[in-house]
Amino acid sequence: MNFPDVPLMSMLRTRMSWLHQRQDVLSRNVANADTPGFTARDLKPLDFNDALRSSTVNKASGLTVTDPHHIAIRPAGGTPKFDDTEIHDIESNPNGNSISLEAEMIKVSDTQAQFQAAANLYAKAMSLMKTAIGH
Repeated sequence: MNFPDVPLMSMLRTRMSWLHQRQDVLSRNVANADTPGFTARDLKPLDFNDALRSSTVNKASGLTVTDPHHIAIRPAGGTPKFDDTEIHDIESNPNGNSISLEAEMIKVSDTQAQFQAAANLYAKAMSLMKTAIGH
């Protein structure tokens, strides 16, 4: 089995990619808090069924495996792109800006905590896998 393609690992990588891209979107919101007419954006939430389906799809490796005991490594295809959307739940300021710094900082903090939890789970799963193979 291709070690990086274990469904749990693949789902955690997808989650961490989503959280990373969400931090980028939220940081743009914070940076444009005083920009007239700027509308807050956020990523659409991940659909668990889609993440599960994409993690179990057999992905081809970019390297040749010459021994069945080798672990195939997927080529770096970049991070997946997730859809973002405008947020319309906050009233606009008189200048047309819809950024609430307090709400954005709460989202940033929550996203950071979720990323740390996913990274910890990933590290723990790697540790368990190493223990299982005797390293």
